[in-house]
Amino acid sequence: MLQGKTIVLGVTGGIAAYKAAALCSALVQKGAEVRVILSSSSRQFIQPLTFQALSRHHVIVDTFEEKDPSVIAHIDLADRADLVVIAPATANVLAKAALGLGDDMLTTTLLATQAPVMVCPAMNVHMYQHPAVQKNMQTLKERGVLFVEPGEGFLACGYTGKGRMAEPEAIVEAIISQFEVKKDLVGKRVLITAGATREAVDPVRFFTNRSTGKMGYALAEAAQARGAQVTLISGGSNPLARPDGVEWIPIESAEDMYQAVMSRADEADIIIKSAAVADYRPAVIYDQKMKKKEGNLTIELVRTKDILRQLGEQKLAHQVLVGFAAETENVEENAMKKVHVKNLDFIVANNVAQVGAGFGTDTNIVSLYDRNGLLLSLPQLSKREVSDRILDEAIVRFEGKK
Repeated sequence: MLQGKTIVLGVTGGIAAYKAAALCSALVQKGAEVRVILSSSSRQFIQPLTFQALSRHHVIVDTFEEKDPSVIAHIDLADRADLVVIAPATANVLAKAALGLGDDMLTTTLLATQAPVMVCPAMNVHMYQHPAVQKNMQTLKERGVLFVEPGEGFLACGYTGKGRMAEPEAIVEAIISQFEVKKDLVGKRVLITAGATREAVDPVRFFTNRSTGKMGYALAEAAQARGAQVTLISGGSNPLARPDGVEWIPIESAEDMYQAVMSRADEADIIIKSAAVADYRPAVIYDQKMKKKEGNLTIELVRTKDILRQLGEQKLAHQVLVGFAAETENVEENAMKKVHVKNLDFIVANNVAQVGAGFGTDTNIVSLYDRNGLLLSLPQLSKREVSDRILDEAIVRFEGKK
């Protein structure tokens, strides 16, 4: 089930470290390549040789243990990982991760990896309930860290309560679920717009906005991975790689976007308009570069076509139409107005002034609204994770129209 996946298993200093040995063995049996990092305190409970025998790989215990001079160990390990799992995750390592500290092999690897991170807390019930620990866990959840919740029962310290590390079988199930790719869009056509349009003033200058297209490209990748036939209409001149297996249509202006979208709209089952299309364009486009003159310059702007509104007006009975609202104030009010005026199934709204939610970031913080109000409010997640949550809702809507 986990064939071809590299899982970095970080073991920290708690009595539940003995369960990590069973977890390591189970992952290897499922086909995973397991690379183990032991913290210094974990070695008070369990020895590296145990994990070396189970994983059939050298166990890393020291940041400065560089056995291969061609690579830097913690960077190489971070790059190899498909998933980083910390089991058990003590209060101490949760605090370090929340603060972004990197003072040993495990925490430096956490800072360097781009892979998803899953933590399995284990500690005394009162430690688990401490406000600082709860705040650290919330911080990590907001960054997209996955949690396998501890169980309740008799603890090694003698207390009874929540704090027991989840059983290895439950953790393995959570890991497998993380790698399962849904194929619920097979046979569906998904049309996605991304990026910014550019409205020419002359051959040199243009008006545009800050959108990079990252959200739309993440949506295209997620939809394609779930089996959809995806058309991505992309504005702007950006360095984003074209998603594999996706029909990619580059455009320049709002008019280009309008023509590309409207000519393909009737073929789509789900339309997601994440592009930041200019609301206005210059009334006159000069054939030659405008020369600088004394005094101020006034450029008349005229409205562009409202693509989303027209899509809503001519939406077919089976279609799902999703809009985006990038706002800086009154997010809910503005989002709800667009849902009604543009006849959307739902809208994805965010406050682009928030750190981690603006243009050009790899993360987003969004809320979904339909005609009845708030559907879902998400913490800060990667744009790929946000994409899957949007697609989950779009599929529910699509199935409901059959």
